[in-house]
Amino acid sequence: MFAAIPFPDISPELFAVDIGGLHLAIRWYALGYIVGILIGWWIIARAIAAPALWRDAAPMTKAQLEELVTWMVISIIVGGRLGFVLFYQPGYYLSHPLDIPKVWMGGMAFHGGFLGVVVGVWLFSRKHKLATASIADLLALATPPALGLVRVANFINAELWGRPTDLPWGVIFPGELAQSCATAAAPCARHPSQLYEAGLEGLVLMLVLIVLAWGRGWLKVPGRIAGTFFLGYGMSRFIVEFFRQADPQYITPDDPFGQVFLGMTMGQLLSLPMVLAGILTILWANRRARA
Repeated sequence: MFAAIPFPDISPELFAVDIGGLHLAIRWYALGYIVGILIGWWIIARAIAAPALWRDAAPMTKAQLEELVTWMVISIIVGGRLGFVLFYQPGYYLSHPLDIPKVWMGGMAFHGGFLGVVVGVWLFSRKHKLATASIADLLALATPPALGLVRVANFINAELWGRPTDLPWGVIFPGELAQSCATAAAPCARHPSQLYEAGLEGLVLMLVLIVLAWGRGWLKVPGRIAGTFFLGYGMSRFIVEFFRQADPQYITPDDPFGQVFLGMTMGQLLSLPMVLAGILTILWANRRARA
């Protein structure tokens, strides 16, 4: 007997009001970013207020943290949007360049946001003459909550769903594309891959980093926490891609899984450099600690 979970009836908009011809709404997706950034801000504030976590002193002040938050918000938006444009739909946006700034229409890529943050951290650290590796460690601690909340918002939006499955926790997502594998006998159930990512990239990675920072003293070795984040995210995303539906522009009748290179999806291909960067960063941090 076919078993699956009906998609919950949750509106993508938490609150909305119409004023004249304007429809103003607070969406779960935006709220995920906002709440995630606030939680990350709180985590960093707790870390820099705990002298025992650092070898000498905290790498930044509370005033610098407030400025850093502004830098990171801009870096995430610009990098995430440009990453989506370049990695996933370059053809469309080359033909419609005026649509590139329209972030409210949707379309953000984590790997692009990550590159934006890397550039932002480097520039911010140079401006204030701060230790870049330690700033990266703090941001690595702060990032998983936002990742987890945004993935939950992806689930609420019924987007970025997974591949078809007959497992009992498969979800019947609405929409013609999500139901493209349906038959006359049964609807199409898919992996709730957004929730897989929320668990791995969000909850599990957050707990691992907090244990390493507060329980094992890894903030005393600049770069270890950042390297662990790179490695943890890259591995999590690579694994979840086996269950996640590829972006439609990569799917063909001969390649239903959207493999772009050596049997890997675009998400897996973009995650491999993060895995490598994580390993190299941890090795670099350990070598510096022994020097």
